[in-house]
Amino acid sequence: MSVQEHKRHARTNLKVGVLTSSDTRTPDNDTSGNLIAQMLEAAGHRVPFRAIVPDDADRIASAIVENLARLDAMIITGGTGVAPRDRTAEVVKKLLDIELPGFGELFRMLSYDEIGSAAFASRAIAGMRQGKFIAALPGSTGGCKLAMEKLILPEIGHLISLASPQ
Repeated sequence: MSVQEHKRHARTNLKVGVLTSSDTRTPDNDTSGNLIAQMLEAAGHRVPFRAIVPDDADRIASAIVENLARLDAMIITGGTGVAPRDRTAEVVKKLLDIELPGFGELFRMLSYDEIGSAAFASRAIAGMRQGKFIAALPGSTGGCKLAMEKLILPEIGHLISLASPQ
């Protein structure tokens, strides 16, 4: 079956959570979380879960695990850099049943085209947990927009349909 045939079976109207991992973001200044939610909704998906948690591994893991059961996917923004408090990438990696290494590779390649060598400091990661898609994106609005436009929105419905056929 071709990629186009597979994509015809992609799920639509997904329930996707948006989690921001940050010690500094608030609902008023969470531009990346807001952008992700807006892009998901514009693509026909629902965002029934939104939260901001501190850069704390246990709080990040709890927010993902406690909410993923009622969602099809979770997109996390923040905590994928190299600062001492950036823990999101490690948390997500431990939670995944299946890592999709191509996501991080492609994200860094696309980022390089936009920001140059700073792209290699990104630890963006994605994969599947119990048939649900999880992605951890940088906290930058530009990085989130890039990942959503070029990688996540074109593939999320296809990945969910493959991992949890209905």
